[in-house]
Amino acid sequence: MTIEQQHPIGTGFGAHTTATEVLAGLDLSGRVAIVTGGYSGLGLETTRALAAAGAHVVVPARRPDHAREALAGLGGSGTGSVEVDELDLGDLESVRGFAERFLASGRGLDTVIDSAGIMACPETRVGPGWEAQFATNHLGHFALVNRLWPALSAGGGARVVSVSSRGHHRSPIRWDDVQFETRYDKWLAYGQAKTANVLFAVHLDTLGKDAGVRAFALHPGGILTPLQRHLPREEMVGYGWIDEAGNPLGQGFKTPEQGAATQVLAATSPQLDGLGGLYLEDCDVAGPAAGEGATASGVKDYAVDPEQAARLWSLSAILTGVDALATI
Repeated sequence: MTIEQQHPIGTGFGAHTTATEVLAGLDLSGRVAIVTGGYSGLGLETTRALAAAGAHVVVPARRPDHAREALAGLGGSGTGSVEVDELDLGDLESVRGFAERFLASGRGLDTVIDSAGIMACPETRVGPGWEAQFATNHLGHFALVNRLWPALSAGGGARVVSVSSRGHHRSPIRWDDVQFETRYDKWLAYGQAKTANVLFAVHLDTLGKDAGVRAFALHPGGILTPLQRHLPREEMVGYGWIDEAGNPLGQGFKTPEQGAATQVLAATSPQLDGLGGLYLEDCDVAGPAAGEGATASGVKDYAVDPEQAARLWSLSAILTGVDALATI
């Protein structure tokens, strides 16, 4: 994938489309999807929409009891179903355990939506000292998809959706200090992790397309969700996101239902058949990056660069010790 291949295809949907509208007329009965973070924010709306269209949705959660409470009532007569399992993306043994339990069930897998993530957190180290945003948002999902590869590749036609952000504009991969061992900056670390999400989809699509597995990355839009939990209220007031009482201000925020739409489209839309390795926003393929700062749109060229993507894949395989696609 190259930046020249990033151009809208005219899906007929837009920034205000909801996940339910994307799925109108689609029957997902018999399909199995895994949605990380599928019990909160955009992930919850994604789970809700997929189950309503007939899919069976597996929601791995760091707090399974909390997830079951949040998901109570989803599924039911005439719709799909939801199950919850345990997974901590910051713990590679937890990732291995979840994947092994899923594979032992003997089920194929149609979709993985990597929706879970953390944003702009204080400097935190996980595992062998990895920076938490890179480890959780990227490395955990990298290991998860690789370990689930037998189920993804079993039937052909599966899709992997990597939920990135316009935040990738903040930073490319910092090859000289990926783990921010010096001069930690929460927003640069977030930006690097979101760039990693895009590059992951680019190289996964390159490796997986001959097996019928395609991958997409996306910016869901600006949405106020629990993702902002690490940001002090005064910081969000300073950005103009909320007022002093915590109420959203007119900054073009989407509702969670609208925010979930692009990842649902990436996971299911027949309009994307035969495509892959692309970055989407507002329910369509995005163009090259335009503008700077909060009003920027599109994808940076470094985030879809195939050489950068291959380099990140190699680094991720070394760090996690997992590379199911090494022989492809």
